Amino acid sequence: MSKARVITDFEKLSSDLQEQIKLVYPEGYSQHLITFKNKDNQTVSALRFETDEKIYLVRMSVATALQLIEDDDDFDDEGFLKEEVKNQYEDEHAEVDYLSENDNYDDDSDDDDED
Repeated sequence: MSKARVITDFEKLSSDLQEQIKLVYPEGYSQHLITFKNKDNQTVSALRFETDEKIYLVRMSVATALQLIEDDDDFDDEGFLKEEVKNQYEDEHAEVDYLSENDNYDDDSDDDDED
């Protein structure tokens, strides 16, 4: 069974999904945008984010992606997710298995177990 695909805007996502996206893309969104043709054959750019049930295509241009990071207090002046915010979100979403299935997700907590 294939997953439902949802095309939406970042602002319309729940705060939980927004936080999880920040964990998967802690260095910003603009370099991870994909393009596709919508039902009207228009080219659209979006950020891909996959959960257990859905594949979200979060509509945004490069300019919007950069502006989201600049306006978000969770990111520092260089556009990186602040370490304390990252740690807080990792704790809050520790039970979310699908985060590790997203290609860009980097879970530092597993590194400690490899010694």
